[in-house]
Amino acid sequence: MKEYKVETLIFYTKLTFDINHIATASKEDIQKQLDRYALLGYRLASTSSTNFGAALYIYLYFEKDVA
Repeated sequence: MKEYKVETLIFYTKLTFDINHIATASKEDIQKQLDRYALLGYRLASTSSTNFGAALYIYLYFEKDVA
């Protein structure tokens, strides 16, 4: 049997000349979530993302085996 968790991260755009500012800023936050769930025995099963207005929503889907 598997147990599942979904983590949602939200990043907002800002006025800047750096078109990759969200990718740059989000790497550290995403890695923190990956490390946190790995310590709990979860593995990253899937990801998805969407945008709405000035926000980028990143969904991280985790799973782990349970007895």
